[in-house]
Amino acid sequence: MTAFLLRRLHAAGLDDVTAVEPVEGGLAAVAGIAVRRDGSRLFVKSFAEVPAQDVFAAEAEGLHALRDRGGLVTPEVVAATPDLLVLSVLRERPADEAFWEQLAHALARLHTSTVHDRFGWERDNWLGRYRQVNTWTADGHEFFARNRLLRWLPERRVRAALDERDRRALERLCERLPDLLPANPACLTHGDLWANNVLATADGGPAVIDPAVSYTWAEVDLAHLWCSPHPPEAKRFFATYAELTGLDDDWRARMPLVQLRQSLALIAMFDHDWGAADQVRAILRPFRAG
Repeated sequence: MTAFLLRRLHAAGLDDVTAVEPVEGGLAAVAGIAVRRDGSRLFVKSFAEVPAQDVFAAEAEGLHALRDRGGLVTPEVVAATPDLLVLSVLRERPADEAFWEQLAHALARLHTSTVHDRFGWERDNWLGRYRQVNTWTADGHEFFARNRLLRWLPERRVRAALDERDRRALERLCERLPDLLPANPACLTHGDLWANNVLATADGGPAVIDPAVSYTWAEVDLAHLWCSPHPPEAKRFFATYAELTGLDDDWRARMPLVQLRQSLALIAMFDHDWGAADQVRAILRPFRAG
């Protein structure tokens, strides 16, 4: 896999790259560390079969938006071609509570400083290998239901994992979303914010990668961090974020429902879904009977 990354780097004009070292952690793309002739290093990612010509341009756009509009730290974009994304190298995050508290301040600032009057984005972008539909919508419940939940029902693995009663239950849940989730405003969100997409700068500050940005509910980001595996030192993150943003006492109860979007995406993307189908069926169970 590193050989094809090296070929694509040379084709993109980075012909001083002498080797590519493999890295682990990504689920959808193939990634590596490119070593240049002068000893400097770059992060590079691609797909063996690129899903569309705009996938890396959209990701680069998201990185710029998070930095320029919301103040999050993101890697520098060195190159974004139809089959390759090249970024500056970040480091592993430190295992301490102070780091996660810094991230809470940064995420709260992103969410509170970018409030928007509509839900969506300037164009569709990508969540892994799957297109994320971002058609502008005035109503947040309608946007979330159509473009973040029901959008996954036609996908092959989702059709196999959920029976007809489950699919109808999801439709009923979507009809009741205004009763289940508060009508919060839209703001700029990372869109794929789990712990593996949180890294650190050279001086140890928080930085993020792999966005699927849109203007939607802030709790989309919060739910992904809360419901996916995160280290014990991240505990302070949630308390700090809640204090900074004025979350009500019921926010924890809402997280699995908001995370339903990501659970459906995991089913669609991978044969092994890490228990996502069971989680989805458990959330849908009360809605199966109508």
